[in-house]
Amino acid sequence: MARVGYGCGRQIINNIITEHEKSFFVALVVIALSACNSEPKFKVEGEVSGADGKMLYLEAAALEGIVPLDSVKLKGDGSFSFKQTRPESPEFYRLRVDDKVINFSVDSTETVGVKAPYADFATAYTVEGSANSIKIKELTLKQVQLQSKVNELIKKMQAHQIGADVFDEELSVLMKDYKDEVKTKYIFAAPNTAAAYFALFQKLNNYLIFDPLNNKDDIKCFAAVATSLNNFYPHADRSKNLYNIVIKGMKNTRTPQQKVLELPEEAISETGIIDISLRDMKGNTHKLSELKGKVVLLDFTIYQSAVSAPHNFLLNDLYTKYKDQGLVIYQISLDADEHFWKTTADNLPWTCVRDANGIYSNIAAMYNVKSVPSLFLINRNSELSARGETIKDLDAAVKALL
Repeated sequence: MARVGYGCGRQIINNIITEHEKSFFVALVVIALSACNSEPKFKVEGEVSGADGKMLYLEAAALEGIVPLDSVKLKGDGSFSFKQTRPESPEFYRLRVDDKVINFSVDSTETVGVKAPYADFATAYTVEGSANSIKIKELTLKQVQLQSKVNELIKKMQAHQIGADVFDEELSVLMKDYKDEVKTKYIFAAPNTAAAYFALFQKLNNYLIFDPLNNKDDIKCFAAVATSLNNFYPHADRSKNLYNIVIKGMKNTRTPQQKVLELPEEAISETGIIDISLRDMKGNTHKLSELKGKVVLLDFTIYQSAVSAPHNFLLNDLYTKYKDQGLVIYQISLDADEHFWKTTADNLPWTCVRDANGIYSNIAAMYNVKSVPSLFLINRNSELSARGETIKDLDAAVKALL
């Protein structure tokens, strides 16, 4: 009996301990949840009209990519409200319905108010409570307008309403005006803001408008923002990443020690052109002089430039039209990023080679290339016929040589 009694007593004690443990565990959970709920948060709220039944997503636009945070199914009035833990330094977020996106930034614990119609969600929205987000909207609208103008220019070129000279000139003016305005009003005016950072990474035709690896003037913009962010948020990942981009860009564009260009006379006298010998992405060597008997369009370009895509549209039209009649394209990439060059060149149907010296290419210097893209026409006798800025109608000029 004693043993039985002792056993029952031990079981009772164990039950008491178990209940105490459970209570203690529950208390810990409550404390943890309370601590979590007490963390400083930011809030984004508003309305999306005409979107009944649509899913609205809140996403972080992080360095590693888009990260889903929360979502809600919109009802008749389209109202929504999201809360998230505040970022340690300014960060970027976006609201998304289908493939329509609104970008905004958060500095701390602010409440960002957004109202938008579903039909023009990405452009007709209003935003309150965040000065940087208001600037980001301005930049977004400017980029949309720029893309629209460039698309219209491409259509005119493809319809042969304008020639190559007009196309390149107008495209150059559009890009310069846009970059000058953004530099003045958004980057150098307040380089320590999220809006300035956002401006650096805007794209045209899916290419960066400001080129941090190949353009010395653009690198200055990145450097201004990197310096400011580093002063305010030295430990932030974005600050470190931007600093690394600037260092790489400065290294790529650092003026090398001046060397005397050695230009063998036979390279010109035998062929009538300055010969070029460079490798393609597979390591095969291509010599310009070996194309004698063909009409050659020699092109210097930087694929990472925002003007590269429309320029290649122009070349593709010509190549498709005249390749069977003897036109070949010999395109030289001056890109600093070898991987980017290989990825892009892999999709092009003509000869694509790269000069690893980039914008300090001796070959480009010998051809007196001042800017890119820059093209030259070479006739069937391997004689330089014309260069881009002197050609009024590229199509007619190519056809005449064929």
